[in-house]
Amino acid sequence: MLNLKVQDALNAQINAEFWSAYLYLSMSAYANAKGYQGMANWFEVQYQEELDHVKIFFDYILQRDGKVELKPIEGVPTEWTTPLNMFEETLKHEQKVTELINKLYALSIEENDFATQSMLKWFIDEQVEEEDNAKTIIDSLRMIGDNGYGIYTLDKDLSTRVYTQASPLAANN
Repeated sequence: MLNLKVQDALNAQINAEFWSAYLYLSMSAYANAKGYQGMANWFEVQYQEELDHVKIFFDYILQRDGKVELKPIEGVPTEWTTPLNMFEETLKHEQKVTELINKLYALSIEENDFATQSMLKWFIDEQVEEEDNAKTIIDSLRMIGDNGYGIYTLDKDLSTRVYTQASPLAANN
């Protein structure tokens, strides 16, 4: 049986992951409207990954005989000033998610919930990758500045990103 404190925290994380998906879908729509098809694709892949994260937490709670409680999702921003601004907001958001995952892990330690610690290890590693990806794009955008050809080239590069289903099980194989 899943510890109730941990269950409540995992349900809150489900809501945070849904919010993340909603944010990235909003960013995808905005980038698309501005003509940045590659950036729109990159954010669309982020959206899909966040939905995978929701499902991982959802399934885990059920696996542990817990109760999933879905809550309303707050609204997300719908406009950004520049592509750099979008990715800076992405990094800031991913840092916040890292903080949430770390708090979940700390709670699972406090509650001696070893199974949840094991499951969260994948998310800890995932967050390192998420922050690094955002930083890399930010570095590129800062280097490019307002060079239209550079932005065009980066946008084309981002269009090649493909969705692969996220799974803690796949990470262990």
